[in-house]
Amino acid sequence: MPGTFKIITLGCQMNKSDSERIHTLLTSVGLLEAIGEEDADVLIYNTCSVRQKSEDRIYGIHHTLSELKEKKPEMIIALTGCMAGRDLDGKIRQRLRAVDLFFPTQEMIHLPQWIGGLNQTLLDPNLVASSEYEHYLKIRPSYSSAFQGYVAISNGCNKFCTYCVVPFARGRQKDRPARDVLEEVQKLAESGCLEITLLGQTVNLYNPPDKDSAFSSDNPMLREKNCFAALMWELNQIEGISRIHFTAPHPHHMDDQTIAALTMSKNINYLHLPVQSGSNTTLKRMNRPYSREYYIETIEKMRAARPGIAIGTDIIVGFCGESDEDFEQTLDLYRQCDFDISYNAQYSVRSGTAASRMYKDDVPAKIKKERWQVLHQLMEATVLRKNQAYVGKTVSVLVESCEKGLCSGNSREMKRVVFHGDAALVGTIQSVVIDRALEWILYGTKN
Repeated sequence: MPGTFKIITLGCQMNKSDSERIHTLLTSVGLLEAIGEEDADVLIYNTCSVRQKSEDRIYGIHHTLSELKEKKPEMIIALTGCMAGRDLDGKIRQRLRAVDLFFPTQEMIHLPQWIGGLNQTLLDPNLVASSEYEHYLKIRPSYSSAFQGYVAISNGCNKFCTYCVVPFARGRQKDRPARDVLEEVQKLAESGCLEITLLGQTVNLYNPPDKDSAFSSDNPMLREKNCFAALMWELNQIEGISRIHFTAPHPHHMDDQTIAALTMSKNINYLHLPVQSGSNTTLKRMNRPYSREYYIETIEKMRAARPGIAIGTDIIVGFCGESDEDFEQTLDLYRQCDFDISYNAQYSVRSGTAASRMYKDDVPAKIKKERWQVLHQLMEATVLRKNQAYVGKTVSVLVESCEKGLCSGNSREMKRVVFHGDAALVGTIQSVVIDRALEWILYGTKN
């Protein structure tokens, strides 16, 4: 019988896309997906390192993995993702004795050979030779949805924010050829996909190696020499794709051309633009190359170009040296920008980053928690107020699931919408009139 595998994905959308590639790679050599972890011959954890809690979760799971190995010694346990990618001194690896294979994301291309080296009976030897790729982004993902697709256009980051492990975990930014991206989206469209999400650590800094040959001669964005905006224009021309989303852009590169690209018809009416702090002093310590004034002005430009656009952000509270005044400036920026949602985190030291070497983690845990709660309360109040404006309005919803007669999906503003319907609506776009609005859900009636 063929061997089996199970992938456990933790973290961001990029990790989910990476896991879809691992899925393709393993099925291409004859492995079958297992139902549960204990049923797998190969168990893979795709990890996140953005917060200490993310890594602590893996350390907590390790005891269970050790027990699994005792019950099933032949099981191969693998760990990849940012946790493995940033382990430059081997200290993380030393703590995970039950793990057999430990590798950064970009080395997934060697996974079939490594598995074969540990247990060659799991793989079809005739297929292993044909599973070699020059780069992991050349692997076509096994998309988890028939109507939504994550499309990585780059990997890695050149920004080196002082708190962040991504440049160490994923390396410097490497952009996919535009032809590869366009071909992938075209195939997704032909298979019935309605929505794509472009992924990259600094997605709007896209600069493909084939920029001089891949884009159409009539692409209006080429005159501005903005490759990301040019890519957006090309994607908007692909028939069948109805919704285009991208994450995560960097504020420093939200130039006029990228803002103009937001107005293209297929782009959803939402943008996630991480700010991290509203204090210029803190932004400088973070090595975020913009000011609060620049960020606020950028938000104003976006809303002028596309009135009604919903905007989300990321904020870190309690970063090294953050004073009460710095935090008040963050709250003030939040009110001025009037975000639709924010993903708030309490700062945690990440070993190997510049912040861990340069600054003292001097904001007490109690203060971090209090600031997080204040910011969270502001967010909830803002979200509830802004969501009331949708009552009585009709929104376009891509239906993602339907259980017990209740359908749910996101509007073009990335608001979660729930309405009565049946399973036949899953994978379709429906017009829904909003009847009631809460903090996180809009309830409505199918039009």
